Amino acid sequence: MSLIEIKSRIAKAEAAAGREPGAVTLIAVSKVQPDERVAAVLEQGQRCFGENRVQEAASKWPDFMQRFEGVDLHLIGPLQTNKARQAMELCHAIHSIDRPKLAKALARLAQELGHCPDLFIQVNTGEEDQKAGIVPAGADTFIAECRALDLPIKGLMCIPPAGKEASGHFALLAEIAARNGLEGLSMGMSSDFELAIAQGATHVRVGSAIFGQRDY
Repeated sequence: MSLIEIKSRIAKAEAAAGREPGAVTLIAVSKVQPDERVAAVLEQGQRCFGENRVQEAASKWPDFMQRFEGVDLHLIGPLQTNKARQAMELCHAIHSIDRPKLAKALARLAQELGHCPDLFIQVNTGEEDQKAGIVPAGADTFIAECRALDLPIKGLMCIPPAGKEASGHFALLAEIAARNGLEGLSMGMSSDFELAIAQGATHVRVGSAIFGQRDY
């Protein structure tokens, strides 16, 4: 499926949900994709991309940022505290704030560096043991802790359990965001981004539908 087709589907989903045109940001997830595929999407005008790992982002994106103006790079995968500085220097947004230790590390670095990317708190809506994120019952407290550290929390992120109906998870994330006065909702991927848009997603993370299947 092409980038144009994905953007068309996003526009139709926005309209169907009564959303303003352009209300949803498409994050093209370029993890494990060869450079030639990424360059082709950049050449089509896409500028917002998502990577899962700091190491891969650091090896790939400085060169692309020199070649293409206006790249907006989002880290959407887990972040280790020892990679926090590198992530903050490279990325414009981080979607995986999931524990107090990481929040405190980012707050210290923000003071030191004088800037901080936009931050999204990851909520483990399915309460899955193998998945990162704050459980829903702890989300309000963690949001307050992050705000007390003067972190720029823009919204929440979730990854619903694989093979399960996603709508309820999107609705739960939207509910937590609304009661905490957060507008950003990073939710929805290649298979379910239209459902996410209907539930209020502001950022959708689409990879294989744009680039093709990944070769690990």
